[in-house]
Amino acid sequence: MWEGLQAVRREIEESVNTVQDNEEIRDGFQLRFVGKSYAKFVTGLPSETVLVPDNDWNNQEQNKDSQNIFITGDNLDALKHLVNAYSGAINVIYIDPPYNTGTDGFIYKDNFNFSNDDLKQKLGFTDTEVARLRALDGKCSHSAWLTFMLPRLVLAKRLLSNDGAIFISIDDNEYANLKRICDEIFDESNFIASFNWMKTSTPPSLSKNVRKKFEYVLCYCKQHDGVGLNGGVVEGGDMPLLNDGNAFSTLRFDKDSVFFRIPDGRYTAGRYDRVQLEEDIVIKNGKSLTDIVLSGNFKWKQITLDEEIKEGTIFHVKTEKFAMRYERVGERIKVPSNIISKEECNVGTNEDAQKEILTLFGNKIMDYPKPVSLIKYIINMKASDKDIILDFFAGSATTAHAVMQLNKDDGGNRKYIIVQWDEPVKSGSEAENQGFKTIDEISRERIKRAADQIGDISGFKHYKLAKVADDLILDKIDEFDPNKTNLLSDDMVSPFSGEALGIGVNASGLDTLLTTWMVDDGFPINTKVEEFKFGNYIAYSPHGSRRLYFILDGWDSDATRDLLNNIGCNEISVQTIILYNYSFSFTTLTELKNNLKSVLDDDKKIEIIERF
Repeated sequence: MWEGLQAVRREIEESVNTVQDNEEIRDGFQLRFVGKSYAKFVTGLPSETVLVPDNDWNNQEQNKDSQNIFITGDNLDALKHLVNAYSGAINVIYIDPPYNTGTDGFIYKDNFNFSNDDLKQKLGFTDTEVARLRALDGKCSHSAWLTFMLPRLVLAKRLLSNDGAIFISIDDNEYANLKRICDEIFDESNFIASFNWMKTSTPPSLSKNVRKKFEYVLCYCKQHDGVGLNGGVVEGGDMPLLNDGNAFSTLRFDKDSVFFRIPDGRYTAGRYDRVQLEEDIVIKNGKSLTDIVLSGNFKWKQITLDEEIKEGTIFHVKTEKFAMRYERVGERIKVPSNIISKEECNVGTNEDAQKEILTLFGNKIMDYPKPVSLIKYIINMKASDKDIILDFFAGSATTAHAVMQLNKDDGGNRKYIIVQWDEPVKSGSEAENQGFKTIDEISRERIKRAADQIGDISGFKHYKLAKVADDLILDKIDEFDPNKTNLLSDDMVSPFSGEALGIGVNASGLDTLLTTWMVDDGFPINTKVEEFKFGNYIAYSPHGSRRLYFILDGWDSDATRDLLNNIGCNEISVQTIILYNYSFSFTTLTELKNNLKSVLDDDKKIEIIERF
């Protein structure tokens, strides 16, 4: 149970008293800031939230089998759930966290559920240190920003696969601090590069000091020997051309040839520099829908070209002049430059990103979005066509847009997990004028509109994080009737429904508990669920597992008998039963335990885990 988060907690406990980090003090080099010990401490605490499925959306035809995930809620809570089910499973993480400019809206907020005495006891804080920690609340200082970022980065590292990499956008305000904290979390030896992205070609001309054209994208890998980045164009060479008139005049690429980087997927017949395209062509998912016939002074013969195509050689159209490179299977990829720009790698700027937003929404609905081309380039540096890409500062969901576009470009099957807090939009903003109340609504709408534009039909599943109000549970306990056999007078499942939680999604309490428990037990969010009937009782099992969830009330002797018969006849194989204690009377629970203990052979013993 919760193995991913428990592993994080064990690591954190080894160094929780960072203020007294003797090893680093001896070395004379460390990053110290107010809140560091506290940030490490809260990293290992389980989330107090539940995952509530948006059934009305998730059950729609285009979404019901989707492998893409959108989570609405605080990303720290989301990561604490995800780390249990996706540890070591994410190949690329891209995030665009708040830059802490003083004007970007970042302030550190924490509910500080711990008393002063708790902080002193758990972290060894003095009264002065407690006061300094509490002073971070509502601030946008460097210490506040680092306290905010540290838990999220620690959990992100746990999510990365051994050959995975994280890319983080940042500007000058927190670049130095981000580099230091990442060196500590990911290890300095796992630092790959600080890429310089040309964010604008028209920097402010009234700047008093420097006209800033660049922002940074820091890249770290999980293991220093487990990553190699693709510079976007592999080594192979230019398509050989001669100008002496002695070469063959035409080459025909059949429709099974693989092409990349053709703008908008089409070319019109005509002259392109030294190449004459004889017929219009359309490229879909990297494949030509028709043969491509080129005339020119080529060194290659048709038979050579046919052999290359047969071997799987891929052709990259570099420019609008139809300049071409080729990639042979297995050849070494090109190491990327640390400059990301239009000139270097055809990556757009903030201005391009705003045009993309305008195309989708008709107005400037988001500030400072990133261009799709930037995220595509970053993903392509590391991810294969079947990997999972995570973005837990989703903003306008450019990452999801980029994943869909990449899949459309090359026929890949990349999946995304997107997390966005339901932050209210600014009052009087264009977003509010268009009817949006929160940023996550904009994110999801961007995905829908981009999917329509691209022709993507992969869909996504939506979940909301919610915290069950204590009074909902306490009210139920207050209603306890000692004359009834159940532990409580009313069911303890309904307080977890979407309606009871007041979050605007249609989900029963069963849906919420089952989703949350399965993820926290290590099953991916979109794992299919099977139903098993014992007597008149319905139990639930993640597909392919040996685990049963008993959540609802209604278990009786007939259900126990039927369960034992199914196990004895080898109709089902059960290793673990997780049951919701509140839904069972003392009598039925005792009967179930005793029967399982006395009837089953040692090789069929079943572990029962009770949850409250």
